Amino acid sequence: MKHINIIYRNESGISFYWKTTNDSILKAQVVFRDIGFYFTVDQLKTFAFQTQAAKSQHKCKDCINPKECRSLLLKTPSDCIDLAVNKQELEDMQDLLDQTILRMEAQAYMQTALN
Repeated sequence: MKHINIIYRNESGISFYWKTTNDSILKAQVVFRDIGFYFTVDQLKTFAFQTQAAKSQHKCKDCINPKECRSLLLKTPSDCIDLAVNKQELEDMQDLLDQTILRMEAQAYMQTALN
């Protein structure tokens, strides 16, 4: 973990900055389950909005195990990738995104305030 600065973590994932990045645009690596996304703040906001939209989806009818059923389809800012998640994972993802956005925006604000 010496190559990263952790932004936030919860039960389902972690977000962090790479220490060695040369990007001029502020981006965060967000790892959820086994998938890593490298997004800007705007892309993270889009993703957070999509978690809200996924909450309106209906679960499977007559589901045997509704808590574990990954019947919710979560769109990502990447046109080629959607995630199948359960209700708890959706909540965890929303928490991860919201906290990451909040902390990235606070950091950007502090950087501009100091300059």
